[in-house]
Amino acid sequence: MRRRLLTPALPALLVLLAAPPLAAATSGPGYGLSILMGGSERPEYAARGTVYVEAVRGRDYALRITNPLPVRVAVALSVDGLNTIDARHTDGWNARKWVLAPYESVVIEGWQVSGEMARRFFFTGEASSYGAKLGQTANLGVIEAVFFRERSRPQPVWRGAESQSAPRSRQEAAEGRAGEAAPMKDQAAALSDEYAATGMGGQTRHAVTEVALDLEPAPAATLRIRYEFHDGLVRLGVLPEGSDPLRRRESGRGFDSWCPVR
Repeated sequence: MRRRLLTPALPALLVLLAAPPLAAATSGPGYGLSILMGGSERPEYAARGTVYVEAVRGRDYALRITNPLPVRVAVALSVDGLNTIDARHTDGWNARKWVLAPYESVVIEGWQVSGEMARRFFFTGEASSYGAKLGQTANLGVIEAVFFRERSRPQPVWRGAESQSAPRSRQEAAEGRAGEAAPMKDQAAALSDEYAATGMGGQTRHAVTEVALDLEPAPAATLRIRYEFHDGLVRLGVLPEGSDPLRRRESGRGFDSWCPVR
């Protein structure tokens, strides 16, 4: 079901989800950002002043964001430094944002490529990532959500036409970055699929509308997750050597000695 479309009253376009509320997953002061794979939350590891999550190569994933407040919030959500709505790299204030109702949690399954469709997030190597295709590789492996509260006083809005303000398509986003790709050539040449990044996967239906909010200028919360493949997390000291259950199983054998008495 599509919600009303309103033209924005602020420079940043705010996109409102059509998805129903889900069970809240909280972190920090109640604001939530978590990675889901197969519908389950990925374990988080706190180390080096950062929250880490283990990526699994080739697997789709989704992001759950949660509003713990009795007012609406707007969330600037980026993957690999790219806005999940229009793939731009900006500051949080000027980014297009997802709008959450009071106490609402929603799941973002992929890059929004039109007013009706998204393309799924999936874990891949740097060279195969969406950021690499756009020539934007400075922030691979980082997911960030910046939350802004709606001001308490109501603001007038003007109704507009959806066709005038729908999110840009993947092709339009890529064309808009053609001039930005040149300075990134040296960095792109150094990319390695040994390290995790996010690709643009298959289509999934995700209808959105646009709405205008009057936001408080200072962020209410900023949540950040670093994701990396298992070997990378071991090298960073986030996971201990031999912590992969599959590798533990590889060291098993059929026989040892006598049956113990218990």
